[in-house]
Amino acid sequence: MSATTGNTTGNTTGHTAAAPRPRRHRIPPLVLFALGWVALMLAIALLAEWITPYSITALDLRSRLAPPVFLGGTWAHPLGTDELGRDVLSRLITSIRMSLLIAFGAAIIAAVLGVVLGFLAAHFRGLVEQAVLALVDFQAAMPFMILALSVLAFFGNSLLLFVALLGLHGWERYARIARGLAISAGAQGYAAAVKQLGASPWRVYARHVLPNIAATLIVSMTLAFPEIILLESGLSFLGLGVQPPQTSLGNMVGYGREYLTRAPWILLSPSTVIVLTTLSVSLLGDWLRDRLDPTLR
Repeated sequence: MSATTGNTTGNTTGHTAAAPRPRRHRIPPLVLFALGWVALMLAIALLAEWITPYSITALDLRSRLAPPVFLGGTWAHPLGTDELGRDVLSRLITSIRMSLLIAFGAAIIAAVLGVVLGFLAAHFRGLVEQAVLALVDFQAAMPFMILALSVLAFFGNSLLLFVALLGLHGWERYARIARGLAISAGAQGYAAAVKQLGASPWRVYARHVLPNIAATLIVSMTLAFPEIILLESGLSFLGLGVQPPQTSLGNMVGYGREYLTRAPWILLSPSTVIVLTTLSVSLLGDWLRDRLDPTLR
């Protein structure tokens, strides 16, 4: 009897020890790289004034077109110098801060504008909804690059105008998302219940509807952010974006294309940052979508 009990206990213990453990959610290596790169870019943007070794306008004609360290240069200019002897590393750090500020500002403007118009369309319906949807269709059909070139060529180059213009890119996506999710929230009943308790429309949408759709909007912002960086780089490359003495990543690429054969490091440094930053933000957006969307779990 005791032997049978011992065998049973031993088998039970063996089965318990061999039971599979629940898998922990591991972050993929590419997402870890993306997180690290985005954190590095944010740190550089925040600390740009303290870590920039030289002024971006400081000229050193005796060291013009000096190669970077890995091509035989000196540690005085780790990434080399440009055609005027300006330090490429210093200009790259300042360009990262400028491009990220423009991209963040434009993304916030587009999100706020789109969410407000989407909520207005969902709340009033009827004529207001038709007007908002007409604007959405018009914005989606308009080639934004042509519109941006026309506005900047007519009104001139201003940093505030440039950021505001980029903020008009992609707002129709947020408007469609906000309208659809707000209508869905109203159909679920909790928004109507809050209204019956006497809450104002502002409180209903700001305190109850918006938090429930914030995850979707955040994912949309992360997916649209790389587009704004590329758009800013393209316009600055064409000379219609950030103007000297200020600098951005697209501005550096535009100036470096003339020295691609003699000094490729002028162009390759900002180009590499653009590619890695847009790739990292896109990877983070895809990962957040997979983690926040319950239908994909």
